[in-house]
Amino acid sequence: MTTERTSEGMRYGWTTGACATAATTAAYTALLTGDFPDPVEVVLPKGKRPAFALATERLEADSASAGVIKDAGDDPDVTHGALIVATVRAGEPGSGVTFRAGDGVGTVTRPGLPLTVGEPAINPKPRQFMREAIERVATAHGGSADVVVEISIPHGDEMARHTWNPRLGIVDGLSVLGTTGVVVPYSCSAWIDSIRRGIDVARALELTHVAAATGSTSERVVQEMYALPDSALLDMGDFAGAVLKYLRRHPLPRLTIAGGFAKLSKLAAGHLDLHSQRSQVDFTLLAELVTTAGHPQLADPIRAANTAIHALELAQDAGVDLGTLVARRAREAAADVLRGAPVTVDVVAVDRAGAVVGRG
Repeated sequence: MTTERTSEGMRYGWTTGACATAATTAAYTALLTGDFPDPVEVVLPKGKRPAFALATERLEADSASAGVIKDAGDDPDVTHGALIVATVRAGEPGSGVTFRAGDGVGTVTRPGLPLTVGEPAINPKPRQFMREAIERVATAHGGSADVVVEISIPHGDEMARHTWNPRLGIVDGLSVLGTTGVVVPYSCSAWIDSIRRGIDVARALELTHVAAATGSTSERVVQEMYALPDSALLDMGDFAGAVLKYLRRHPLPRLTIAGGFAKLSKLAAGHLDLHSQRSQVDFTLLAELVTTAGHPQLADPIRAANTAIHALELAQDAGVDLGTLVARRAREAAADVLRGAPVTVDVVAVDRAGAVVGRG
């Protein structure tokens, strides 16, 4: 369905919002004309007009349904291969386009998201795409733009367990997402957007303390340490910069950053993307930290260490608290990004087993 590629040769894909728009276009066309366009073309931003093959179609007296299989390209998207189904029926005169959550599409239950509580988790941009598609079909075939659009994603409730939705208060299914309609491979835009929505929800709930963790082990440790509710937990992953930059503009009183010693060593060096392919541990910095702390004899061994954990073990064997030195430097690096925003930051470093090896 998609042949465009990045400079690295990776295929772009299409968002759930683009697929829902294609399915909606086909379903409403069939409701007005009796025929399903296949493939069905949609209009997206920046002049893109992709065509989607239909995977399912069903025409009844008062409704029409069409389904599209999502192709996320070469992005590791949990919804890749999912069936996105739109069912369209006539609405009340003057009602415009009304959206409903079908099977596998979530419902918003908490404030702070770009949708009101009780609304189906179909984000504003996909709604705009579908409204515009409905208007185009209505104009072309003499119909009304007053319709009910129900989006379903079979097994979406199961897929949603592997997303942020439960933590954000989106229940019973997935969200229909996408601001451009295009999935950029490994851009992780959905992850970063989820971080932002997590902060929005925490602010709406008037939470005063959130924790951003690099993984499940550090998240468990920090949640138990501070007795935080799930809604206060931000699945930061490698995107420390995304958390800090958004909090700079939308502050909360307190942030705890929790993570493995190696990843926090990268943050201590000023890296905001902690992925192993995009940043490396700076052993020279670790050597400088122990030297400044009064242990110059450890500088050369740590500079020559095989891994960050190896450096930590060398320091521990010598009775030097390198974990705390790194946590303090990581806290300073975070404060630099926050640029004076009213957010108090502390850092908790853990080892692979979940033992706390440093706090700053």
